[in-house]
This record gives sequence, C-alpha cells and structure tokens, in this order.
Amino acid sequence: MSDAPVILSCGDPSGIGPEIAARAREALGSSLPFVWIGDPAHLPRGTKVREIEDPAEAMNLPGAVLPVLPHPFPAAALPGQPDPENARAVIEVIARGVDLVMRGAGSALTTAPIHKKALKDGAGFAFPGHTEYLAHLAGGAKVVMMLAGPGLRVVPATIHIALSEVPRAFTAEVLREAVRITAAGLARDFGIENPRLAVAGLNPHAGEGGAMGREELDWMQAEIESLRAEGYAVAGPLPADTMFHPAARARYDAAICAYHDQALIPIKTIAFDEGVNVTLGLPFVRTSPDHGTAYDIAGKGVANPSSLIAALKMAAQMGAARRG
Repeated sequence: MSDAPVILSCGDPSGIGPEIAARAREALGSSLPFVWIGDPAHLPRGTKVREIEDPAEAMNLPGAVLPVLPHPFPAAALPGQPDPENARAVIEVIARGVDLVMRGAGSALTTAPIHKKALKDGAGFAFPGHTEYLAHLAGGAKVVMMLAGPGLRVVPATIHIALSEVPRAFTAEVLREAVRITAAGLARDFGIENPRLAVAGLNPHAGEGGAMGREELDWMQAEIESLRAEGYAVAGPLPADTMFHPAARARYDAAICAYHDQALIPIKTIAFDEGVNVTLGLPFVRTSPDHGTAYDIAGKGVANPSSLIAALKMAAQMGAARRG
C-alpha cells in the first residue's frame, strides 16, 4: 500500500460525482485509501464524512468514513442543474488536486466528471476538456488520452474536434507523438516492457490501396516503418473494422486510433461500466471514470460507481508501478 492516498476531485457537484464517490468508498472500504476534495454539503444525505486537513490523515480512517478535504462552493448543488456560480470552484478543485499529487501528498489523481460547457459559461474555461487543462497545469506537457478496460486499451490521436477536421489534424507528427507517449506510458505505468501497438487507418479498410483514401499510402505507412526502425513494436495501418474482435485484441497492448469515436466506440461497447480514462505523459498519474456527469440520473441514487471504482484502482496500481 502507498504511503499517500489517491486524490479524488469532486467534478461537477450537480452531476453524479458526489454520489458515486460515496458509493465507491462504501464498496472499497479501507482497502484503497482515497481523499475526496469538494464541498461536504454536496455529498448525499447520510454520507459518513471525516473532514481532514492533510491527505495523510486518510490512511488510517475506518472504511465506512469518507475522508474529505473541504473546498467551499458558493452555491448549493441541485441534481441535474449545473450552477454557473460553482464553475470556478470546480476548476479550483482540479488545480488543488494536481498540486497535492505534484507535491507527493497524493499517490495519484482521479477526477470525477465535469461538464465543459457549464465551466465555459460560468468561468470562461478555455480548455476543450480535463486532459488539456491537466496538461496546462503540468507546464504544457505533451499528453495523450487513453481509455482502458478489461482486454482493451485505445488512444485517440485526435480528440475533441469535429470529424471534418480530422484529416487535417491527424498528421505524421501527431501519430508519432501518440505512439511515443503511449509506449512510454505503458512501460512506466503499466509495467509492459516492450508495448505492442496497433495503428488504425484513417479511412475505411485502411484506404484499400488508395481506393477509399490515400493517407495510409501517402504518409502513414512510411511513418509507421520509421517508428519500427526506432525500435517501437508497432503494426499498421490496419482496417479499424477488424481490429477489435478478441483474436485481434490479443495481438496488441494498445490501439492508436485516428479520431475520437474510432477509439471510444469499441472501448465503450466492450467495457462500458469498467472503462477508465487515463492521461499519459503527465508528471503524475491521472485517471477518470469513462463517463460524463449524467445529469439525467443525478440525485436519484441509481448511478453505477463501477467505472469510478475501476479508475481509483487503476490510479493506485499505476502510482505503485511508477514508484517501483
């Protein structure tokens, strides 16, 4: 066990973040110490809370008690109704969590879901999402987003952009960076000594010899050969429609995909309740549940904490691998 707990930021308090945090603590008990940062008034009624001043205090608390680093919010949290007054505090909590793990007070950071539009409207949030903001807080680190679940890890080389923009944004440099960061992250944080990577083609059937697009012929194949010459175990470009059945998944440790849905559709189909969002390339470990704020079910007591539990467990394991 680490000598520091995982830090869990509250996310949008009007979403399901507070209730799945409380349920995750109930499920995990004291087997995986973590600290929740947020306003205690936003937690579900009846949650057993211990307000603390230092994350280290969480290491020896009873499993039935949720350790909380209080962070006051200006407004109440109405389920399903994000309040612009709370936007700034949501952003502050993320920054506070990063500061704690950067200082070693936390072993890793897990972030509960945020709603990007609510933060933009309420506080002028200038980032497309968590991933980009965390990279900014880490001094402009080069990062990639990886989604991981039982039997599959995927990396979208381009993320939160319109599909029409992908052919221009998905370049040789972007692919090269995704491969290098992913390979380094799998080695450092997952203990995979020589990661096997599979690169999906941009076009249907990986272009089918140029009949359905030329990116694979014009630059992808040469870039992948160059990466192999550097020592990376990388295959492709491969037709995306045949990359995700069980036999194909057994041949690689992570799939590099050209765009968001090419990566997220298979992972959410295969591991919807157990998928974890991981940011590779940061100077600290960060994971998140692979779902959003779920405003439609917030406050109803039906939210499934499985993805958050998986994210907390993966954060602890990655933190241990990095320390080791």
